[in-house]
Amino acid sequence: MILDTHQHFWKADRGDYHWMTPEVPILARDYLPDDLRGQLRKTGVTQTILVQAAQTMDETDFLLGLAEEADFVMGVIGWFDLEDENFPEVYERKRKDHANLLGVRPMLQDLSDDRWILREKVIKNLSYLADRQIVFEFLTYTRHLPFVLQALEKVTRLHAVIDHISKPEIKAGKLQPWSDLISRVARHENLFCKLSGMVTEADHASWAPEHLRPYIEHVLNCFGEDRVMFGSDWPVCLRAASYGEVINALRTVVANQLSPGGLTKLFSQNGRQFYGIR
Repeated sequence: MILDTHQHFWKADRGDYHWMTPEVPILARDYLPDDLRGQLRKTGVTQTILVQAAQTMDETDFLLGLAEEADFVMGVIGWFDLEDENFPEVYERKRKDHANLLGVRPMLQDLSDDRWILREKVIKNLSYLADRQIVFEFLTYTRHLPFVLQALEKVTRLHAVIDHISKPEIKAGKLQPWSDLISRVARHENLFCKLSGMVTEADHASWAPEHLRPYIEHVLNCFGEDRVMFGSDWPVCLRAASYGEVINALRTVVANQLSPGGLTKLFSQNGRQFYGIR
């Protein structure tokens, strides 16, 4: 059973997607469970993790509702205000009503303060998450990784994952300073990394699996086969590739890097362990 650890749904007229503009028409439309079912059947993916795409509680409630209807969605990563002193109570109330709520993702890449993750109230709430082994997801660019490192040093038990390998500059073929910083964050043994979101950081019109290879291989070298997970980043990936092209590109690159057991870990076992899916 293949687990896609990173996909989205949205309904354009909800109006809280700050990134949605007419200039990217392929994303400025509804994407709901029936739009994904056919792609899952074609690629052999049987389960997914649904991740927030708007910075509102309405978004979290919207996704939790969809997850109850879509039998392939195993859990939801929602948005919560981590600067709210009452965050623990807010999260616990939501979790009590929705067993499929698995964790939290602020959209660090879109915040004006690159150091936001180090704010006192945020660190306090990260400690709450760590104490309860609740999933936290880092949505970052390379420039955020020094602050991610500091946060991980303050909250060493945080059960966390780097989304989209922290979005290195694949189109430019640039490895540094991303490479060194990823090596450093990977030393935190509670941290996982999603091999996701790479095609949209490459040249949308002319990317090939070989353009992704140096980045994928470096992540595998740093995190090892036990702390990496496949994610499609659908439908964001449609800017550059179809669902099938995303999964086939990853398979092409890792085919000679991982044993059959390692492939099972990447495409299923690690994600199921990380999110607590049985």
